[in-house]
Amino acid sequence: MTLKRLDHVNIRTGNLTGLTSFYGGLLGLEEGARPPFGVNGAWLYLADLPVVHLVEVEKTPEARTPRVEHFAFMAEGLEETKARLSEAGQSFREVTVPGYGWTQLFLRDPDGNNVELTFMETGGAS
Repeated sequence: MTLKRLDHVNIRTGNLTGLTSFYGGLLGLEEGARPPFGVNGAWLYLADLPVVHLVEVEKTPEARTPRVEHFAFMAEGLEETKARLSEAGQSFREVTVPGYGWTQLFLRDPDGNNVELTFMETGGAS
C-alpha cells in the first residue's frame, strides 16, 4: 500500500447553507460535482480537488460529539491493502462510490477515528 496524499475532510452539519457559504464565499472554495450518495451535502473544491465534504444531518452535533466524520487518504494498491488489513486482523468496510467506480475502505484507528482510503485505480473518473 502507498498513501499518496491527504485527500479531504468530511464534516457533519445541520447548517449546510451556512457552512457552504463559509468555506465557499468566505474562504474561496468552489462548490462542485458530488456523487449521488443519497444524503444531502456539498463538495467544496480547492483548484480541482474536492477538499471539504459537507454532509447534512438533522442537527449539528454538540461540541463534545465529533463533527468531523472521517479523514481520507488517496491510496494505491487496493488488493495489497485489503490483504494487509485482513492479515493484521483490522476490520474494514468496502464501498464503491456511485457514478465514479472508485473503491473506498473505511476503518477505525485505535482511538475510534474513522479513516477512509480511496483507490481510484478501480475505474471511474479521475
